[in-house]
Amino acid sequence: MQIAIGSDHAGFERKNEIIEHLQSLGHTVLDLGTFSKDSIDYPDIAVEVAEKVAQNLVERGILICGSGIGVSIVANKTVGVRAANCVNEEMARLSRQHNDANVLALGERLVDKTTALNLVDIFLSTPFEGGRHEQRVSKIHGLTGR
Repeated sequence: MQIAIGSDHAGFERKNEIIEHLQSLGHTVLDLGTFSKDSIDYPDIAVEVAEKVAQNLVERGILICGSGIGVSIVANKTVGVRAANCVNEEMARLSRQHNDANVLALGERLVDKTTALNLVDIFLSTPFEGGRHEQRVSKIHGLTGR
Protein backbone atom coordinates (compact mmCIF):
# COMPACT_ATOMS: atom_id res chain seq x y z
CA MET A 1 0.00 0.00 0.00
CA GLN A 2 1.19 3.55 -0.69
CA ILE A 3 0.97 5.73 2.41
CA ALA A 4 1.76 9.43 2.92
CA ILE A 5 2.92 10.32 6.42
CA GLY A 6 3.73 13.55 8.17
CA SER A 7 4.15 15.08 11.58
CA ASP A 8 5.05 18.25 13.35
CA HIS A 9 7.92 18.40 15.85
CA ALA A 10 5.72 16.93 18.61
CA GLY A 11 5.05 13.81 16.53
CA PHE A 12 8.50 13.44 14.97
CA GLU A 13 9.68 10.43 16.97
CA ARG A 14 6.44 8.49 16.56
CA LYS A 15 6.42 9.26 12.81
CA ASN A 16 9.85 7.69 12.41
CA GLU A 17 8.80 4.62 14.39
CA ILE A 18 5.72 4.21 12.21
CA ILE A 19 7.73 4.62 9.00
CA GLU A 20 10.13 1.89 10.08
CA HIS A 21 7.18 -0.38 10.91
CA LEU A 22 5.40 0.29 7.61
CA GLN A 23 8.51 -0.33 5.56
CA SER A 24 9.17 -3.60 7.42
CA LEU A 25 5.70 -4.71 6.26
CA GLY A 26 6.48 -3.83 2.63
CA HIS A 27 4.46 -0.62 2.35
CA THR A 28 5.67 2.29 0.23
CA VAL A 29 5.95 5.37 2.44
CA LEU A 30 6.01 8.97 1.28
CA ASP A 31 7.51 10.97 4.17
CA LEU A 32 6.37 14.59 3.91
CA GLY A 33 8.17 15.78 7.04
CA THR A 34 9.00 17.18 9.37
CA PHE A 35 12.57 15.98 9.38
CA SER A 36 13.74 17.24 12.78
CA LYS A 37 12.46 18.21 16.22
CA ASP A 38 12.67 21.89 15.31
CA SER A 39 9.36 23.65 15.90
CA ILE A 40 7.11 23.91 12.85
CA ASP A 41 3.45 24.66 12.20
CA TYR A 42 1.44 21.43 11.91
CA PRO A 43 -0.99 22.82 9.28
CA ASP A 44 1.84 22.99 6.74
CA ILE A 45 2.52 19.25 6.96
CA ALA A 46 -1.08 18.12 7.47
CA VAL A 47 -2.33 19.82 4.32
CA GLU A 48 0.42 18.17 2.25
CA VAL A 49 -0.55 14.69 3.43
CA ALA A 50 -4.26 15.41 3.00
CA GLU A 51 -3.77 16.66 -0.55
CA LYS A 52 -1.84 13.52 -1.55
CA VAL A 53 -4.74 11.41 -0.26
CA ALA A 54 -7.42 13.59 -1.88
CA GLN A 55 -5.61 13.48 -5.23
CA ASN A 56 -5.39 9.67 -4.99
CA LEU A 57 -1.60 9.81 -5.19
CA VAL A 58 -1.51 7.52 -2.14
CA GLU A 59 -4.05 5.10 -0.71
CA ARG A 60 -3.95 6.35 2.88
CA GLY A 61 -2.42 9.04 5.05
CA ILE A 62 -1.08 9.11 8.58
CA LEU A 63 -0.56 12.31 10.58
CA ILE A 64 1.02 12.72 13.99
CA CYS A 65 1.20 15.74 16.29
CA GLY A 66 1.15 16.06 20.07
CA SER A 67 -2.53 15.22 20.45
CA GLY A 68 -3.67 14.30 16.92
CA ILE A 69 -6.34 16.98 17.16
CA GLY A 70 -4.72 19.77 15.19
CA VAL A 71 -3.62 17.60 12.26
CA SER A 72 -7.05 15.96 12.03
CA ILE A 73 -8.79 19.34 11.92
CA VAL A 74 -6.51 20.51 9.12
CA ALA A 75 -6.79 17.28 7.12
CA ASN A 76 -10.59 17.36 7.30
CA LYS A 77 -10.57 20.77 5.60
CA THR A 78 -9.45 19.01 2.40
CA VAL A 79 -12.27 17.81 0.13
CA GLY A 80 -12.25 14.03 -0.09
CA VAL A 81 -10.41 13.46 3.16
CA ARG A 82 -11.96 11.73 6.12
CA ALA A 83 -9.42 11.95 8.93
CA ALA A 84 -9.97 10.15 12.23
CA ASN A 85 -8.06 10.93 15.41
CA CYS A 86 -7.83 7.55 17.12
CA VAL A 87 -6.57 6.58 20.55
CA ASN A 88 -7.77 2.98 20.81
CA GLU A 89 -8.40 -0.09 18.67
CA GLU A 90 -12.16 0.33 18.45
CA MET A 91 -11.83 3.87 17.13
CA ALA A 92 -9.34 2.76 14.47
CA ARG A 93 -11.56 -0.15 13.42
CA LEU A 94 -14.78 1.87 13.32
CA SER A 95 -13.14 4.77 11.50
CA ARG A 96 -12.55 2.38 8.61
CA GLN A 97 -15.65 0.16 8.86
CA HIS A 98 -18.23 2.92 9.21
CA ASN A 99 -16.56 6.12 7.98
CA ASP A 100 -14.16 4.88 5.30
CA ALA A 101 -11.54 7.11 6.92
CA ASN A 102 -8.53 7.59 4.68
CA VAL A 103 -6.27 9.50 7.08
CA LEU A 104 -5.31 8.30 10.55
CA ALA A 105 -4.37 11.00 13.07
CA LEU A 106 -2.40 10.10 16.18
CA GLY A 107 -1.12 12.00 19.20
CA GLU A 108 2.42 11.13 20.27
CA ARG A 109 1.69 12.47 23.76
CA LEU A 110 -1.44 10.32 24.07
CA VAL A 111 -0.57 7.05 22.31
CA ASP A 112 2.54 5.01 23.14
CA LYS A 113 4.60 3.32 20.44
CA THR A 114 3.09 -0.16 20.80
CA THR A 115 -0.45 1.18 20.70
CA ALA A 116 0.33 3.47 17.77
CA LEU A 117 1.73 0.62 15.65
CA ASN A 118 -1.28 -1.50 16.52
CA LEU A 119 -3.67 1.31 15.52
CA VAL A 120 -1.81 1.75 12.23
CA ASP A 121 -2.12 -1.98 11.49
CA ILE A 122 -5.84 -1.98 12.26
CA PHE A 123 -6.41 1.18 10.21
CA LEU A 124 -4.63 -0.25 7.18
CA SER A 125 -6.16 -3.73 7.31
CA THR A 126 -9.79 -2.96 8.15
CA PRO A 127 -12.09 -2.70 5.12
CA PHE A 128 -14.96 -0.25 4.71
CA GLU A 129 -18.25 -2.10 5.29
CA GLY A 130 -20.17 -0.07 2.72
CA GLY A 131 -23.89 -0.74 2.77
CA ARG A 132 -25.81 1.66 4.98
CA HIS A 133 -22.56 3.53 5.67
CA GLU A 134 -22.06 4.52 2.01
CA GLN A 135 -25.00 6.90 2.12
CA ARG A 136 -23.59 8.56 5.23
CA VAL A 137 -20.13 8.97 3.74
CA SER A 138 -21.75 10.49 0.63
CA LYS A 139 -23.56 12.98 2.84
CA ILE A 140 -20.25 13.99 4.39
CA HIS A 141 -18.96 14.86 0.93
CA GLY A 142 -22.12 16.79 0.20
CA LEU A 143 -21.30 19.17 3.06
CA THR A 144 -18.33 20.65 1.20
CA GLY A 145 -18.28 24.42 1.28
CA ARG A 146 -20.63 24.84 4.22
